[in-house]
Amino acid sequence: MNWKPFLLGVATGLAGAYAINELASQKKQVSADKVLVHAKELFKKSGPISGSWINMTAEPYIKAPLDYMVYRGGISRHSNGGTEQYEFLADVSTGTILDAYPLK
Repeated sequence: MNWKPFLLGVATGLAGAYAINELASQKKQVSADKVLVHAKELFKKSGPISGSWINMTAEPYIKAPLDYMVYRGGISRHSNGGTEQYEFLADVSTGTILDAYPLK
């Protein structure tokens, strides 16, 4: 058996698998729907919510010195006879809520 073509095929297969794995790991994103479900669960801990929304398009967000791609969303809830509205920013790659603040 000639080993050169066999080893060349194995090396090519390994290099291709490594390249595909690297590309796949760089492109992973959490869906906006999953991020919204997670945000609603977190906000429900401090009271019932009456509405929610999320922008399905990721946008850049800089929190010096770090750069993120984020989903922007919002939560509404009734409290103290009025409506409280919050906006949140969630990391596209992990779904982690990076920032949340009340809207006035």
